[in-house]
Amino acid sequence: MPNQDRERKRRRPRLRLGILYLLTAIVGGSFLLQMWTTYERVASIPYSEFETLLEAGKVKEVVVTDDALRGELTEAIDGKTRFMTNRVDPDLAQTLQAHGIEYSKQEQSALVRGIVSWSLPLLLFLGLWFFLNRRMAGLGGPGAGLMSVGKSRAKVYMETDTRVTFADVAGVDEAKQELQEVVAFLKDPESYGRLGARMPRGILLVGAPGTGKTLLARAVAGESGVPFFSISGSEFVEMFVGVGAARVRDLFDQARQQAPCIIFIDELDALGRARNAQPFGGGMDEKEQTLNQLLVELDGFDPSTGIVLLAATNRPEILDPALLRAGRFDRQVLVDRPDRTGRTAILKVHAKRVALDSDLDLEAVAALTAGFTGADLANLVNEAAIVATRRRADSVSLEDFTAAIERIVAGLEKKNRILNPREREVVAYHEMGHALVALMCKRCDPVHKVSIIPRGVGALGYTMQRPTEDRYLMTSEELQEKMAVLLGGRAAEQLAFDHLSTGAADDLAKATDIARSMVTRYGMVPELGHVSYESESSAFLGERNLPFRTRDYSDDTAREIDTAVRAMVQSAFDKALAILSEERDTLEKGARLLLEKETLGEAALQTLYHEIEQMHSEPPSE
Repeated sequence: MPNQDRERKRRRPRLRLGILYLLTAIVGGSFLLQMWTTYERVASIPYSEFETLLEAGKVKEVVVTDDALRGELTEAIDGKTRFMTNRVDPDLAQTLQAHGIEYSKQEQSALVRGIVSWSLPLLLFLGLWFFLNRRMAGLGGPGAGLMSVGKSRAKVYMETDTRVTFADVAGVDEAKQELQEVVAFLKDPESYGRLGARMPRGILLVGAPGTGKTLLARAVAGESGVPFFSISGSEFVEMFVGVGAARVRDLFDQARQQAPCIIFIDELDALGRARNAQPFGGGMDEKEQTLNQLLVELDGFDPSTGIVLLAATNRPEILDPALLRAGRFDRQVLVDRPDRTGRTAILKVHAKRVALDSDLDLEAVAALTAGFTGADLANLVNEAAIVATRRRADSVSLEDFTAAIERIVAGLEKKNRILNPREREVVAYHEMGHALVALMCKRCDPVHKVSIIPRGVGALGYTMQRPTEDRYLMTSEELQEKMAVLLGGRAAEQLAFDHLSTGAADDLAKATDIARSMVTRYGMVPELGHVSYESESSAFLGERNLPFRTRDYSDDTAREIDTAVRAMVQSAFDKALAILSEERDTLEKGARLLLEKETLGEAALQTLYHEIEQMHSEPPSE
């Protein structure tokens, strides 16, 4: 098969050259034929001789045109009875004849003039078209040339261009170990297959956005030292029918010619979405043709030739099942969010380009960034460096990282948004209510900072809680305390001002979502039994934002679910209200301190907590 492809490519230049020779021969032959016909049958005479013949009565007939005279003679000249001469200005002809000078007019051939008149604009147009076509193809612009509409747009990186190795990838050790086998196979396919094993035809990298899937694929190419074809799934599909399938074929043809190599398709879900996944969709379309061609190519290439197909997606649940069956993408590698150890390793990789303070402990930064992906951590290091540069520091400290975390999590400070004194007081009690309930709940994440400085789009203040360790399970008691913290701000407003405001809208939504999950997904309500009434939403799709949702339970059960959710939220509010009522003096003191300083750090909050403990440890006075 590769030999046939190379032979076909060698034939194309020869075919183009043959067509050029044929066109040149046709034009040249026509010109020579015209000249030969004119020379054989018509006598070309000077205009002065024509006038002499005319005076002698030897001209039988004349056909007059704008530039020439053609006609027939009564007597043959050199065996030719027909003649042709170019017209000369009559006044000039009389003057020349008076001096006895033989004269004539030389006129360009009509054939040559005609060829030039229509070929020159055509050649100029074709030259401009080829120039623009090559420029668009070189820049990779829209279409990249009309003749290359079916060509693959994959960017080819050689091993010297990738410049990424496994040393540049941190925090995903399990995924790196899986891909080490790919590197070993590409470096020495014969030794790898000595026991009859073969590489998987396709390896699918699955993970949330920003976890490093593309970086891992480039690292595989850099480690193995082979060409790296990189293309996005959306680049296969065009408005023209059949273009996507043609690009898939061309991509695999190029890969076969440069094997061993790696083909990397990013955002595979744009190309491999399940066929007829939309309930109201039509039949066969361009995307389905492109997907069908990809399935054919996956079945058609032999992995022993040294072609490794990598793909990445953050929506594996919408991929067509035919892509994921054994023999196609038969290995899936999960690239998950890093744990605390992984975050520390990632921070060390990105911090190499930043001047860090000698006292800075990156593990402390990693403890504050639970849930961050590799891309988030790279952005965090950059934001911290910007904060340190803004305050004209010589190095980046923990304070800069803390400010950067607040900037990413809570949003940009809006110090110009001035609240009236009443609103400012309400916000202070609201945020202190969150913080105080979190301090009194033993199972809650510690409070890192409380502020009444507006941030982001609509936040008038914020209470930042950062976990000290990674958590993968939560008990019903921990979830109930989390709801109590969310409703602590609303409870503080109720206690201090005896009214409710709109500031708790987001808190209510989050608390209700937790309560509904406890009832419908986790089975934490004994009255409803150990039954799951809703399937778990996808970690990547976010199905809870869908406009419609089906349910598999009756109206009576739905009423019981609503009652249980309402009871859970009310219980959490009552718990927060009880805590704040018992610590009313501390709430008042903390709110006044927050109004004075606008921001309270962890040290100030711990001082408040110790005062509460001291008050509870003192024996009651008689």
